[in-house]
Amino acid sequence: MTNSAQLVQKLWNYCNVLRDDGLSYGDYVEQLTYLLFLKMMEEQFKLLGKYSPIPKAFNWQSLVEKDGDALEIQYRHTLEGLAKEKGLLGVIFRKSQNKIQDPAKLKRLIKLIDEETWVSLDIDVKGEIYEGLLQKNAEDTKSGAGQYFTPRALINAIVKVMKPEPMQTICDPACGTGGFFLSAHSYISKNYNLNRDQQRFLRFNMFRGWEIVDNTARLCVMNLFLHGVGEDESPITVSDSLLSEPKDHFDIVMTNPPFGKKSSITIVNEDGKSDKESITYQRDDFWATTSNKQLNFVQHIKSLLKINGKAAVVIPDNVLFEGGAGEVIRRKLLDECDVHTLLRLPTGIFYAQGVKANVIFFERKVAREEPWTQKLWIYDLRTNIHFTLKTNQLKESDLDGFVECYNIENRLKRKESERFKCFTYKELLQRDKVSLDISWLKDDSLEDSENLPPPSELASDIIDNLKNALEQFEEIEEELEK
Repeated sequence: MTNSAQLVQKLWNYCNVLRDDGLSYGDYVEQLTYLLFLKMMEEQFKLLGKYSPIPKAFNWQSLVEKDGDALEIQYRHTLEGLAKEKGLLGVIFRKSQNKIQDPAKLKRLIKLIDEETWVSLDIDVKGEIYEGLLQKNAEDTKSGAGQYFTPRALINAIVKVMKPEPMQTICDPACGTGGFFLSAHSYISKNYNLNRDQQRFLRFNMFRGWEIVDNTARLCVMNLFLHGVGEDESPITVSDSLLSEPKDHFDIVMTNPPFGKKSSITIVNEDGKSDKESITYQRDDFWATTSNKQLNFVQHIKSLLKINGKAAVVIPDNVLFEGGAGEVIRRKLLDECDVHTLLRLPTGIFYAQGVKANVIFFERKVAREEPWTQKLWIYDLRTNIHFTLKTNQLKESDLDGFVECYNIENRLKRKESERFKCFTYKELLQRDKVSLDISWLKDDSLEDSENLPPPSELASDIIDNLKNALEQFEEIEEELEK
């Protein structure tokens, strides 16, 4: 067992002790984040002589030297005080609370962290430890944390074909725990001999992200920090990235926007009852107004790109075939961008069950009369391919066929294969509602009942279809009431 694996197991084993007090996996990783950050700031100050942004009243030593109720009070004051700070501190400690009710158990966790000298660990090892904790948290289906965790094998394959370069800016408007950023960081570090300016740019200026959920943003910032990205200022903004037209534009956007079709907010009425109200975003730079979250993200990502900027976006199937605003957006996207590649993903790779998703690759172009999309190449990694989260996980090698067909060095010299087909702009426009939901392989499960998906997957599909139908009825009702 590697040193990093041992540390993950050591820290994770203590979670089982705290769970007896009602602490969830997510709460545990959150508390670890606060304490790890304080310990590392202390080490950087004392061992490396670096400036620490932590006020002395809230530093690591102030926790180590206390016990019992005094420790619990000090920890609470530390979290409250640091939440008021700006920059990186403000994001990590935003709305922070002590979830460990027993001071003796808090003391034990502090001792576990204090026993290790974290700055002596290689950046890759520290990052691997934290990624291991995030992975374990995502595997806890009850916590719902998996919805923020994109399979790392998929992320790495996307980064490989996007081929980020030094001095390019990379954005993720729904960054979750920062998977795309860290994979791009690793790719650039390994594939280029960076000079000092490029190293500095990689650390402080390359990445920009948005995350709407406080705790997830906290995990992302800590994840980046442990990998050597960022310092006093946070590269992550805690807000809804869809709210306004972007002021900055980027060379590359890679993202997996949250699942769930509709954007909504919960409103509490005077009688104490709560209702969900759909959100539509009125933006001049959008092609269509809709409450469909994924369709809004597609429009937003196009706006985030520089001219000739590249995007890779994970989208559910409904974005490919939905009518109304969906059709308008697909037509505009094909006309104003070069939509060149679509990867049909297999089921069973996301923690949200029953999700049928794809990755769409496109480049933003300058306005012109003729459509920019000439050919859409589709790679089918779904038909007759099945993965599970436990017994048959998606591996990076499973995407080698797609990476090879993508032909990174020259997309104009692609060749068709059994799973890789080309469709012209004219053919796409002739399809009903300009649907991009295209398959051509024979699905064995439709011919042989023995090959049917497991009952849980079938049930998830039925639930998803019913939810989609209900949402469509609600939209019709809303239109009639206007």
